[in-house]
Amino acid sequence: MTKVILVLFLVLNFHPIYIKAQTKEVIAQKGDGIYRLLTRNGLPVSDYMTAFIELNKNLLGKNNTLVAGVKYKLPDSEADDESPASSGGTFSTYSIFGKDYERVEILDNTLLGAVYYLVAGHGGPDPGAVGKYGNHSLCEDEYAYDVTLRLARRLIEHGASVYMITRDPNDGIRNDSYLKADKDERCYPNQSIPLNQVKRLRQRTDAVNNLYLKNKTAFQRMIAIHVDSRSRGENIDVFFYHDKRSDTGNKAADTLLKTFQDKYNQHQPGRGYKGSVSSRNLYVVKNTYPVAVYIELGNINHTRDQQRFIRVDNRQAVANWLAEGLITDFKTNK
Repeated sequence: MTKVILVLFLVLNFHPIYIKAQTKEVIAQKGDGIYRLLTRNGLPVSDYMTAFIELNKNLLGKNNTLVAGVKYKLPDSEADDESPASSGGTFSTYSIFGKDYERVEILDNTLLGAVYYLVAGHGGPDPGAVGKYGNHSLCEDEYAYDVTLRLARRLIEHGASVYMITRDPNDGIRNDSYLKADKDERCYPNQSIPLNQVKRLRQRTDAVNNLYLKNKTAFQRMIAIHVDSRSRGENIDVFFYHDKRSDTGNKAADTLLKTFQDKYNQHQPGRGYKGSVSSRNLYVVKNTYPVAVYIELGNINHTRDQQRFIRVDNRQAVANWLAEGLITDFKTNK
């Protein structure tokens, strides 16, 4: 008896136990699309759409529609419910931010119910404006994308749903001063970006509008982020465009401008701030359904503006201030 007890003790206390997570399966209901199915099961569409389609490609109808009554596999979630080392916050994993930033703590629900479509300018075969800093080339699409990723992460921290319309499969948030240029950016959900400008603009506009129709009852914003190109002698501040027909867009842009004015007055008193808000006939602003704000971060050819891009702390500060302005917009401009 003593020997049996000892053996049981050794087995129970020293034998490793491996529990393999089982892929969850769910049955599609009448009227379900992939978006509704993933959302109902707590999976961010922007991160799991492609994986879901790949996992169930033999069960999907035309144009990746769901068939009512069919059982579909859900992608394994990488989210961690809680971290014992944290103060009780919830964590989720978003691979698009890269290894160093993919684990995101949800700090609060300030933006719960808000949906953002973030469009980093250019991408794919088009680098946008290219500035020179010493021997380095500064490509608009790379710096706009990095700021946009940082903004997305901040919005998620406050409970928002975020769609990265321009997406790069391997460039997460980067802390380099000089961001290496590539041409592998994609358009949501996973489309190659055409070289033709009109086709490119129509592609990302359609991506936003298709998502808008699926989120009709939500608070929605489209934010496009670019870097301007002017003469080397022209120093500019961050400025904002909106559609002339949209009073709500005008107010959202004004809110972002005021946030930047306040931040400059706080951190650089006496400097002054010369950013502006105006309407402009821009394709993505004019043709996307949600309220839209188009942002120019500065002049990629001016030395002082270039510091706004190549210094990591400055890129993060711009993202933080944009997030703060969007939180105010959410609270006051519904």
